[in-house]
Amino acid sequence: MVKRKRNSLPQLPSKTDLKQLIRNQTDVSLSFAKQVSQTESKDSNLVFSPPLIHVVLGLIAAGSKGPTQSQVLSFLNSKSTDDLNTLTSQLALVFADGRPIGGPKLSFANGVWVDQTLSLKLSFKKVADTVYKAALNHVDFRTKAVEVTNEVNQWAEKETNGLIKEVLPSGSVDDLTRLIFANALYFKGAWTEKFDASKTKHQGFHLLNGSLVRIPFMTSKNDQFVSEFDSFKVLRLPYKQGEDKRRFSMYFFLPNAKDGLSALMEKVSSESGFLDRHLPCQEVEVGIFRIPKFKFSFGFEASEVLKGLGLVLPFFPGEARLTKMVESTTVGQELYVSSIFHKAFIEVNEEGTKAAAASACVIKLCCLERKVNFVADHPFLFVIREDMTGVVLFIGQVLNPLVVD
Repeated sequence: MVKRKRNSLPQLPSKTDLKQLIRNQTDVSLSFAKQVSQTESKDSNLVFSPPLIHVVLGLIAAGSKGPTQSQVLSFLNSKSTDDLNTLTSQLALVFADGRPIGGPKLSFANGVWVDQTLSLKLSFKKVADTVYKAALNHVDFRTKAVEVTNEVNQWAEKETNGLIKEVLPSGSVDDLTRLIFANALYFKGAWTEKFDASKTKHQGFHLLNGSLVRIPFMTSKNDQFVSEFDSFKVLRLPYKQGEDKRRFSMYFFLPNAKDGLSALMEKVSSESGFLDRHLPCQEVEVGIFRIPKFKFSFGFEASEVLKGLGLVLPFFPGEARLTKMVESTTVGQELYVSSIFHKAFIEVNEEGTKAAAASACVIKLCCLERKVNFVADHPFLFVIREDMTGVVLFIGQVLNPLVVD
C-alpha cells in the first residue's frame, strides 16, 4: 500500500528573502521552458510544472556532495540546500487544498521508492520526510521492476485524479534501479467570472507556419485585467478565491506579431524578474475579447534539457556522487540519475482550468570500469598454457627483449 502525507492549510509568511527565492525559481523555470520549447517540435504545445522539476532537483542536491551538489545549486540559483528546503516547505503550503475554504482544489504529493536491500541515510531520510513530506516505499527493483513501474504509475494516476496515467514509460525501470523520486500536482480552479458557453464560437487561429485553423473561442463583455507593452499584451484571469491569503490566476502573454512568440520567449527567459514587472493590476474596458478553449497533454524526458542548460554531473555515471542518499552500495558501484520523466495535462474552458503534472526521477546503479594500465617495460614472467586442461606448455621470463640467444 502506497502511503501519503497530507499538508494542513497554509499560513503564508511574507519574507523578503523568501520572495527572492521564489523569484530565482521563476527565472530558472522560464529558462528551462525556453530550452524545452527549443528542444521539442516547433509546432508542439507545451505544458509542464516547474515546481515538480525543482523538487526533484532539490532532492538530488540533498543527496549529493562536492561538485555535483554545487552544480545543482548553481543551476537552481540557490546558495544552499537550506534555501532549497525553505522554498520546498513553502511550496507545500502554497499547494494545500483550498476546497475547504472556498478556493481551488489542490493536491500535492511526493514519494520515494527505494530498493529493499538499501536504507536511506538518516540525514537524507529526515529531509525527505520533514521537508518534502515524501512517503517512503521499499520495493524489489531487482526482480519486480515492471511491478514497481506500475505501482509508481498508479500512484501518479491517483494523485492527479486520473489525468496522468503513465509518468514512467515501459522499460525505464530495470534491475539496476535503486531509487525513484516521484511527485504529483493537481489543480482545479473556477474562474471568478465564468464564461457563457452559449457565446463560445469557432474562429480562426493563426499557426506559426502561416496556415489558419478554426477553434472554439470564449468571449465576454466584462472588463478584464489587461496591460499593454511595446510588443505584447498580458491578460490576467483570476480564479475563485478561498478564505486565506492565496490568490490564484492564469496569465496569457500575447505577442503583437503573429509570429512573435519566439522573440517573446527570449525576452521573458532572459530578463530576471520579468514576470513581476509585467503583470496587470487593474481592470480595463476591452473591445474585442477572445481566448481559446484548449485541452492537451505534454510529456518529455528532462535530463537532456537539463544537460543543455549546463546541469550534467548528476547524470554522469561515476561522477554523480549521490553518496548522501543511501547507507551503502557495492564497492566499485555508484548511483547516478538515469532519467527524469515529466508529464502534464491542462484543460481551459468556460468554467475554469483543470491541470495536473507528475515527475519521476529514476536513479540507477552504475558499475564503474576502473582502467588498468599494463606497460611491460621491465622484466616479466610468461607462461604458455592450454586452458581446457590447465597444462602449462612453456614458462619463462624476459629480462632483456633485445637478447636473441
